Formats: sequence, C-alpha cells, structure tokens
Amino acid sequence: MMIKETSLRRDPDLRGELAFLARGCDFVLPSRFKKRLKSFQQTQIQNKPEKKPGTPLPPPANFPSSPRPLSPVPHVNNVVKATLSVNIPRFYFPEGLPDACSNHEQTLSRIESAFVDIEDQKADIYEMGKIAKVCGCPLYWKAPMFRAAGGERTGFVSAQSFVAMWRKLLSNHHDDASKFICLLAKPSCSSLEQDDFIPLLQDVVDTHPGLTFLKDAPEFHSRYITTVIQRIFYTVNRSWSGKITSTEIRKSNFLQTLALLEEEEDINQITDYFSYEHFYVIYCKFWELDSDHDLYISQADLSRYNDQASSNRIIERIFSGAVTRGKTLQKEGRMSYADFVWFLISEEDKRNPTSIEYWFRCMDLDGDGVLSMYELEYFYEEQCERMEAMGIEPLPFHDLLCQMLDLVKPASDGRITLRDLKRCRMAHIFYDTFFNLEKYLDHEQRDPFAVQKDVENDGPEPSDWDRFAAEEYETLVAEESAQAQFQEGSFEDYETEEPASPSEIGNKGNKIVTSSLPEKSGKLQSVDEG
Repeated sequence: MMIKETSLRRDPDLRGELAFLARGCDFVLPSRFKKRLKSFQQTQIQNKPEKKPGTPLPPPANFPSSPRPLSPVPHVNNVVKATLSVNIPRFYFPEGLPDACSNHEQTLSRIESAFVDIEDQKADIYEMGKIAKVCGCPLYWKAPMFRAAGGERTGFVSAQSFVAMWRKLLSNHHDDASKFICLLAKPSCSSLEQDDFIPLLQDVVDTHPGLTFLKDAPEFHSRYITTVIQRIFYTVNRSWSGKITSTEIRKSNFLQTLALLEEEEDINQITDYFSYEHFYVIYCKFWELDSDHDLYISQADLSRYNDQASSNRIIERIFSGAVTRGKTLQKEGRMSYADFVWFLISEEDKRNPTSIEYWFRCMDLDGDGVLSMYELEYFYEEQCERMEAMGIEPLPFHDLLCQMLDLVKPASDGRITLRDLKRCRMAHIFYDTFFNLEKYLDHEQRDPFAVQKDVENDGPEPSDWDRFAAEEYETLVAEESAQAQFQEGSFEDYETEEPASPSEIGNKGNKIVTSSLPEKSGKLQSVDEG
C-alpha cells in the first residue's frame, strides 16, 4: 500500500505512530515498515467502536511495550486541562463573594461629598463616625477605619487618603467579615490577634453612652478591654489558634453584636462580649482570689474559688498548660487575669462548646483525643476521698462508670470523645461528676426528669453564664449597698479586723475603689496596680 506524503501531514495520529514504530530501531527496512503500518491501521479500524449518542468514549488502547516509554503529546493534555478549568466554576471566595451589582464608584462619590461638609476635608476620629455610615458600616467601625487610613499618625484623615484606602479595600474584600479583618489586622496579615482589638474597644470605652462613668477611671479601661477581648476569643476563635480568621468571624455573631452598640445605650443589655456587669462580676471574683493584688493568682489561690469546689487534680491540669499557653503560667505557676476569664466562664457554663473543649483538654491526660477509663478513675478518686471526708458514702467507680456511659452514650465502647460529649448535651453533668463536688452533689439531689426537661428545652433561654453573672451581680450590689449604709451609720469609726471585701473602698492604693453604687450598676471607679 502506497502512503501519500500529504496524508502524513494531515493525520497527526498516524505521524505519532510512525514515530512510535521507529523508536528503538537504528534501521527499518521499507517493506517491514509498511507491514507494521498496515497491521496498525487494521487494528485501529477493528477496535474502533460504533459511536452511539450518549455513550461514553472508550478507554485508550493499550500499545505494546517498547524499550523507551511513550511520552504524552503535550498539546492534547493542554486541551483537556483547559476544558476542565472552564467547566468547573469557582466555589471558594476567601474574601467574600463579589457582588456584580454593587457600584463602588457611586459609594466613593458619596464619601467625597461627605468630606466636603467637614472642615478642611480632614476628619478626626469623631467625624469618622459620619464617614462610616456613608460607607454603609456600623458606627463603631470608625476607629479601625481611622487607623487604616493613617489617621493615628497625623490625628486626622484627609478625603484623598481615605478614598484611596477604601477603593483598594472594596476591590479586594467583598463582605463585612473580610473588610473588618482588613481594617483591624496588621499589614500583610489575614487574621486578628488580641492586641488588634484594642483601638476598637478603646473607642467603645471612650464614646459609648453606657460607659461614660469610666472616663473618670482610666485605670479600669485596660481591665474592661482585656475582659472583652478574652470573651471575644473565647466565643469566636473556635480553632484555639489565638488568631481569628474571616471564616470564624462569619460563623460568629460578633459583627452583629458590635452593630448593636450603636442602637443600645445600656451596654449591660448586650450580654455578649460587652456587658459591664459581666466584667464587674469577673473582676471582683478575680480580686477575691488575688490576695496580694499583683494581678496574678497561684494554684493555691485558684483552689479557693467557690469554697474549694473544684478538685486539686483538675486545677493541677489547668496550671500544666493544657488549656493555657502563657509562659508565666507554666514557668512561674501563676495565672493571669486573662486566663482567669476563660476559667470562670468555663466553670460556670459547662454547656458552652468552648467550655466542653476546655475541660476535655484538662481531663485528657495523655492528649490522645479520648477519655479512657483510667483517666476517669484518676479524677473520680479525689472525689471519693472528699466525699468520705464529709461522711458521704461514694458510689463505686464501676457503678458510676455505667451511669456515665449511659449518660454520654459514646460511639465506641469504653472511649469517650469530644464529639460524644457535645452530642449528648449532658457534658455539664459529666464534668461536675469528676471534678466539682458541690455541683455533683446538686445534680444527685435534683429531679432527673427536670434535668431531662432542661435538655429538651430548645427555647431562647439565657445561658448558664448569663444566669450566673446576673445572680452574682445582684449579690455584689447588695453587699456594696449594705456596706455603704453601715459606713454611713452610727458605726462609721468602727475598726474591723476582717479582711476587706473585693469591692471595698481602697486601702492605701492597693485595693479596688468603689464610690456610691447606683441601683443598676455598682461601678468600679479606680484601681492602683502598685
């Protein structure tokens, strides 16, 4: 069979096969070469299936092996890759889903018009509130906007610098979470660390009508800000990484809560993150334990919390660094106020997802992600010793273990995981059983049907933490009022030898100082850190 030269040029597959047949041979006779080519063409015709509509293409034919492997044809692979990239739509938008309908130029034009109404077209941080509203952002975004546009260096922001900053932000960030991260984060960072929140929260302290009383007590600003930051990370930073990402912001209610500050004058009504009453309760609890008032508490100090309700073994685990990574805690055995915020919320609200993770890390002695029977017995031993000292006969561990397994219903026999505890919705009873004697005895005396009713109730009930903070705040205010009446009475000059209460009027600059407490807010006024 004669092969025309033009057919070789027009048929790339035939040319490829010619190259394949020629590989590994220094010389091939024309007659033998033609026989091989004819055999190949006949095989291709026989193997070629009849094409039917809707039937998939057959797999490529297997060619005989040769001394050198067949290299793929580059242009064919490129065509396949290009087809796949066109057919698969983009589905991951780390900076938010772009809105094709948004008119950025119109927004920038409104911003320029707003600057015209400002003297010299230079906005300070207070005028920045108007600019934030023109941008469609909540009022308390003004401090991050001010800093992002360079206002911290000069004390003001010009129209030109702000428009340039906002234009760049709109082109690269398309939802509120991404914009918020960009405004607050350090340059070239895509996540928020704790100190990134300080300017935002300082602006809240300085300008929110519910915190005007703190203007005369700047010593308390850092304490309040520290409390709010720890509560933000406790709730939002679900990865425990110490850095909040835009994904975590999107999944939380933080931005919605921040927007509420503009509408609600009574900051105590915003129980998430910002409540001053909650700060008051946390700080007073810390002050009671901090006997030397150096703003650190020791392991012995923490064991005194709630009349030594928590076991020594669980406190040792807290100070081992299982849930805190501070150098001070591990090297010197001291807990900071920031770490105490996490402890107190976790102790008083063991239904909270972060609390469940907090105590799981403490009980997981070997860090394998599973609570074994040995680890449960280790913590229950101290509970038994304490009950025996009180004259209470403890339940044998084997019987208690059966109860706990029935309570949690783990997916694997004899292995309790974090997923099991979150799914059972009875983690608070489980944890109290092993390291909080007072609450364990309360659970034992409570009606089991009432416990089940609480579990099944999915209504908008306040959390255990909200209930605890409200009750403790009322108690602290009542104590302050009674003390104030006592000092104003006939026993003003009476000298008492009892230790001062945490909110008592200061003793030579090393006490918390409180003035007369209004009905709603027993407000701290100043503190000397010494």
